[in-house]
Amino acid sequence: MSGEVKNDAETRRHGDTAIKDGMLFLAASPRLRVSASHSRGFTLLELMIVISIIVILAVIAMPQYQKSVVHAKETVLRDNLFKIRTMLDQYAADKGKLATSLDDLVSAGYMRDIPPDPITGEKDWTLVTGDDPNLLEGGTGVMDIRSSSPDPSSEGTPYSEW
Repeated sequence: MSGEVKNDAETRRHGDTAIKDGMLFLAASPRLRVSASHSRGFTLLELMIVISIIVILAVIAMPQYQKSVVHAKETVLRDNLFKIRTMLDQYAADKGKLATSLDDLVSAGYMRDIPPDPITGEKDWTLVTGDDPNLLEGGTGVMDIRSSSPDPSSEGTPYSEW
């Protein structure tokens, strides 16, 4: 095809050159075109370097992420304990007696639902019961609520002592 001249109104070819609309274009040799097509992707070494950098960044970020998750769970636990204890006090003040269970708070409309313990993920709160000081004939009720998790907190104290 080298040296062949096409009689086209717009394009004429002479070997590796082309004239189109009065402008001269040099076509790359077939050898250069083949090597250029192979250089479009990434080499294995480049991919391994990128993957290594990503792994290093993940290893550095993982402990901070885990601390953030634990801190968030502890914050939710503190908030849940505060709200449930407040509702227990309000129930006792309004009804003149202590609640016998957390279900009493839900059925009386003080809470929509019993929240799960964020540490255990279950509604398995530990209820601290005691003698009801409001009743003359005696009786027991829920005095306090605690987490049922024996795990230590980030402060070093067990969640069950909060």
